[in-house]
Amino acid sequence: MATLRDIRRRIRSVESTQKITRAMKLVAAAKLRRAQERIVSARPYAVKMAELLSSLVRRAEGEAHPLLVRRPAARKRLVIITADKGLCGAFNSNILRASLAFLREQGETSVTLVVVGKKARDFYRRRQYEIKSEMLGFFDRLAYSHAQELAGGLMQEYLSGEVDEVHLLYNEFRSVAVQRVKREQLLPIESADAPDGQGGGEGAAGDYIYEPSPEAILAALLPRHVTTQVYRALMESVAGEYGARMTAMEAATKNAKEMISVLSIQYNKARQERITKELLDIVGGAEALRQSVEA
Repeated sequence: MATLRDIRRRIRSVESTQKITRAMKLVAAAKLRRAQERIVSARPYAVKMAELLSSLVRRAEGEAHPLLVRRPAARKRLVIITADKGLCGAFNSNILRASLAFLREQGETSVTLVVVGKKARDFYRRRQYEIKSEMLGFFDRLAYSHAQELAGGLMQEYLSGEVDEVHLLYNEFRSVAVQRVKREQLLPIESADAPDGQGGGEGAAGDYIYEPSPEAILAALLPRHVTTQVYRALMESVAGEYGARMTAMEAATKNAKEMISVLSIQYNKARQERITKELLDIVGGAEALRQSVEA
């Protein structure tokens, strides 16, 4: 049975942990507000651009731009976006499970990885999958230039014929408590009538007038579209990470409070038992002394 000293030590330990989790929750909440404002502002632009480009792609000829050329998907690249840190619930494990499921579905198809975040890097470093590149340690200072660097490398590899398809896997921010794992094809750009395409709708029934030419318009828009979708995925992941960490730390703080309450009850009970035992020892000793005197 634990002694009073052991229980006191454990209570102090849990109280220290509670202070840490409460501080981490407050930090995550402050960062979440900024990240949420960024993604809420950027999401309509990214979604509308995806709708426009998918509609243009449906009308464009297959060779109108190299990023539209479809090839047999013999070589695929999967971009896995996780966090650099843990303590955010199932945020990272959900992405890693989804990535493993995707890799197993490919069968004999060659799939190489681009890992974004230390958790994905550490996970796949210990497994028999080829990591072509990695990006780490930039989420706290995420900028459009990071998306340009990542998207530029992916487009160059696709144009050179090194890969035939590029897929993005990330956590989409839905609310503070909800993040949804999402996988989307980045390259080649899908048309509006693709099975998982984006947009189109009734407004896509008409045709467009291109000025100065379809080739010039697509050459300007397609690279920007790819970069914008990568930037959106990074911002979604950052906001989702902070939301998941805030939720996890709130739950940890609540659990610590409940544990302290239980330990305090155990401490008071053990202390009362100890006092009662000492009183009984005193009473028993006094009774033995009185009997010895009388004898």
